Amino acid sequence: MTAESVPTDSLTILGRTVRHAVEHVECFPAPAHVTLVRCTNDELNSMCPVTQQPDLSHVVIEYEPDQWCVESKSLKLYLWGFRDRAVFAEAMAAEIAAEFMTTAQPRRVRVVLTQRPRGGIEVQVVAERTR
Repeated sequence: MTAESVPTDSLTILGRTVRHAVEHVECFPAPAHVTLVRCTNDELNSMCPVTQQPDLSHVVIEYEPDQWCVESKSLKLYLWGFRDRAVFAEAMAAEIAAEFMTTAQPRRVRVVLTQRPRGGIEVQVVAERTR
């Protein structure tokens, strides 16, 4: 299968104007011989569930695709959904890993979320899931 022949019928976000967060990532068939995909984002926003203060995080998502790869624009819009949510960093990392396992069904996913320091404390969380 060449890049030109990848079926995109199921993709509803790529190539379209979307001005809102989405609840789930979208996937496309994984090309042969792709063994690892790494996505990073330096601008993951959320809110502290106690103080409602903004939290800014860096996230690295690594996964070993089986049949599906995650489409990056849908990932960006999925992560955007955390912007106005009150959630602890630990829960957010676990939720992102679960989303990948449920939607893309990779062999393995690893999410490393580093919450930028507030009050002098940096929080780093690792959430891993395997099939």
